[in-house]
Amino acid sequence: MSKKIKDLDYLTISARIKAMENQLLGRERMDRMLEARSDEDAVKVLQECGYPEFSTDTPEEIDTALLSAREAVMQDLGDSAPDPRYLDVFRLKYDYHNAKALLKAKAMGQDPERMLTGLGRIPAKTMAEAVESRDLNGLPPLLAAAVEEASEVLETTRDPQLCDIVLDRWSYRDMMAVAEETGSEFLRGYVRASIDAANLRALVRTLRMGKNADFLSGVLFEGGDVDSRSILTVAGAAGAGLAELYAPTALKDAAEAGAAALSGGPLTEFEKLCDDAVSGYLAGSLLIPFGEAPLVSYLAARETEYTNLRILLMGRKAGLAPEVIRSRLRASFL
Repeated sequence: MSKKIKDLDYLTISARIKAMENQLLGRERMDRMLEARSDEDAVKVLQECGYPEFSTDTPEEIDTALLSAREAVMQDLGDSAPDPRYLDVFRLKYDYHNAKALLKAKAMGQDPERMLTGLGRIPAKTMAEAVESRDLNGLPPLLAAAVEEASEVLETTRDPQLCDIVLDRWSYRDMMAVAEETGSEFLRGYVRASIDAANLRALVRTLRMGKNADFLSGVLFEGGDVDSRSILTVAGAAGAGLAELYAPTALKDAAEAGAAALSGGPLTEFEKLCDDAVSGYLAGSLLIPFGEAPLVSYLAARETEYTNLRILLMGRKAGLAPEVIRSRLRASFL
């Protein structure tokens, strides 16, 4: 039997994380990037946060730089975390991303190489070999089951959207399974909050597309705090009761923005508020001096940072005004 990991085992890494939080891209640094005279000057601000100098000439170069930053953080914390499963919750989404890319590329006779990432739990090469050979025994059980089902759906329907839906559902199931294995209520709460936000997005997008509750029932994720049956009831009523359903939850503001989006309003603010609600849950870690919560929250804050950097840098390239870009940036509690 493996040794049970206690909060005290996180004393060293919690202290490191507190120091690393000082290098996160806070509001003051983002404002400096927004007001910078050139893209080169904007990137120089990032060097204060430990980022290397990189080009912003193309979206691909921006994505490559952010990918490298993710890899460095995962490697750094992976070497010192007492329990690697807390990192797995953030890594596994890249396994499912790779599965999507590989299955669709195989169906279309294309080379998936440029679409693959090495950030997952499973090396991209191993995943590619498993998908190509249909020998999935070397993959984690839930991932193997996901690839098998998604492959069958894609072969039967030739619909890549349905393939993605299957893999997304398994991805959240995998996240919750890892959270349950750790025994961490904080991590379980983070996954539940993420599922609730994803289900609210699915509800609003389904109604915006003119789809019905039957379609929505196939894309909702299990494990959230908001009851799926209640969500389907709102869908069956063409969105009536949306704001009321989420009024007692952290997604209250997002649901109000979603209701406005159903009347023709933009989705931008709605999407931002969904992400902000999940960040709001993580703010509870500020009251926890050590343990797994600071580690989970730091990794999530880094993900928010990468999202904000892409919004900011791509917005600058598109010539958007600073105030427009600023309105799209996700909230960070750290």
